[in-house]
Amino acid sequence: MRILGIDCGCDSTGYGIIETDGRTHRMLIHGAIRTSSKQAFPERLKIIGGALTDILRQWAPLDVAVEEVFFAANAKSALKLGHVRGVVLLEAARAGFVVNEYSALEVKSSVVGYGRAEKQQVQRMVKALLQLAETPEPEDAADALALAICHAHHAHARAQMAMVR
Repeated sequence: MRILGIDCGCDSTGYGIIETDGRTHRMLIHGAIRTSSKQAFPERLKIIGGALTDILRQWAPLDVAVEEVFFAANAKSALKLGHVRGVVLLEAARAGFVVNEYSALEVKSSVVGYGRAEKQQVQRMVKALLQLAETPEPEDAADALALAICHAHHAHARAQMAMVR
C-alpha cells in the first residue's frame, strides 16, 4: 500500500510517501511545498494546491492522511492553517481520495507509543521505522511521514479486525 502523509502549513506544507505492508514501511519520497510570506495568500494557496495535485498524479498513492484540526492560541494563524487544510482536502477529494484524519495524539501514540511525545522523539522514530540514515528534513516532511506511518498502522489494524469477523 502506498500512503501520502501531509502536514499542512502556510509557509511549508510537508509531504511524505511510504510503501507499507502494514508492519514494515519504506519511504519513497518526502519534502515540503514552500511558499513565501511576501506572496499574496491566495497565490500561496494556489501553489500548495498545484504542487499537491502534481504529487498525487506522479506518485499515485492509495491513501492520504492529514492531521486533524487543532486549536491554536493565535486565531489568525489557525484561520490560515484552516485555509491550507481546505485546499489539501479539496485537491485530494478532486483526485478521488478519501482523506484519513488523525489527531496529533493519535500520530504520536502510533509512531512513538506515547501520545505526549516530543517532536524530536517522533522524528527519531520516523527515522528508525523507515530505516533511514538521516532524520527526514525539513521537520514538516518528517511530520508528514509520521502521519503516513500512523495511517499504515491504523489501516493494518482495521484489516486484521475485518479478517477476525
